[in-house]
Amino acid sequence: MAGKQVDLLKMVEKIVNLDSKMRFAAIIDPKGNIREAIMRAGKTNLKSQREEEHFCKQVAKRRTMRKEFDKSLGKVRYVHVEREKVSQMVVYSKRNIVYFTMEPEMSITKKLAIITKVKKITSAI
Repeated sequence: MAGKQVDLLKMVEKIVNLDSKMRFAAIIDPKGNIREAIMRAGKTNLKSQREEEHFCKQVAKRRTMRKEFDKSLGKVRYVHVEREKVSQMVVYSKRNIVYFTMEPEMSITKKLAIITKVKKITSAI
């Protein structure tokens, strides 16, 4: 089990280090519990820990709600929410949810490239 945690930590570190505009990365279980998370050095969290935990629970609930439409529309590839202060991305892996944030002024082409890299990094979880 300890080896698994180390792997998750390495994954979130790789994600945060993909670009200097990355802010935060977390791996969330299907119930919305944060399994591993890391904030990029020099960045401050825009949410309190309590808000972060609540947000992650909501992300898991939304995954369940979106599955209702998988048969008719296909599986969700990723979710991108663009806010004034931050871009939020969610990628669904087999058994977990990958949530990460970045600065909003990044180009959409760059964001899509990062999403592709995140999917590769987290394909085993």
